[in-house]
Amino acid sequence: MNFDIAGILPIIIIALTTITSIKGFGDMAFFDRYKFNVGAILGHSKQWDRLLTSATLHGDYMHLIFNMYTFYIFSPYIIKILGIWQFLAIYFLAIIAGGLLSLFVHRKEYYYSAIGASGGVVGVLFAAIALYPQMTLGVMFVLPMPGWLFGIIYLAYSVYAMHKGHGNIGHDAHLGGAAVGLIMAIVFMPSILHRHIEYIGLMALPLIVLAYLVLKRK
Repeated sequence: MNFDIAGILPIIIIALTTITSIKGFGDMAFFDRYKFNVGAILGHSKQWDRLLTSATLHGDYMHLIFNMYTFYIFSPYIIKILGIWQFLAIYFLAIIAGGLLSLFVHRKEYYYSAIGASGGVVGVLFAAIALYPQMTLGVMFVLPMPGWLFGIIYLAYSVYAMHKGHGNIGHDAHLGGAAVGLIMAIVFMPSILHRHIEYIGLMALPLIVLAYLVLKRK
């Protein structure tokens, strides 16, 4: 019997994330220790591990299911074209980048906390879009559209919502993850920059606006 690590790896990550998330639902001490918290990271304790561990926690079952379903759907695109190690690099670097962007944006708000694998999941999603910009995606499973158009709308809205402080959503973590997903897809397969330059260029526009807004806050 052949052991298909490429097929089983996303399931392993989903299983581990589900186990730690469920533990966090019923163990507030565990949840509080490993969630993203600006004060715990930048304060006296310097708990930088929270940049990663916060991605293993979720607010509720719907949050967990939505993230893991999206992760499961788009992971095979990355593994098939780029490989296992490249997939892992995109996922975990997107988590870290999303956390670092959140940390910078909220660096003066020591009370700010966040949880969820969304940064990494969005990184995987946008790497897949960079590889397959014409894939069909939908907004909440309706309004089907090309992946590159979905990417532009998603990024533009996220930049706007982050700037305006809309909702209880970590838009900054999503944007940091998306940027890493696009960049790492190009790093691992430079040829897509030539084949899909118009789509990647259009998706980069909201990220350029994001960079301006972030630098403006310093």
